[in-house]
Amino acid sequence: MKIKVDMDKCTGCGTCKEACPKGYKIWKINNKAKASNLEYCHVCTICASKCPEQAIHIIRDDKDEKENSE
Repeated sequence: MKIKVDMDKCTGCGTCKEACPKGYKIWKINNKAKASNLEYCHVCTICASKCPEQAIHIIRDDKDEKENSE
């Protein structure tokens, strides 16, 4: 799983960090948003749904998810 931020769209507003249940552990906001420490991510997709610029995309790697569930 990856969280991709479109740097051309991101304004660094911090909505993703505020909306995320683990925002203080996952999101770093400078001029742009950056997701790190994804081991804390619950893949709830709240960050992507709340982003006013639609700059956040959740990428799930189905192959890895299937392998980990077996």
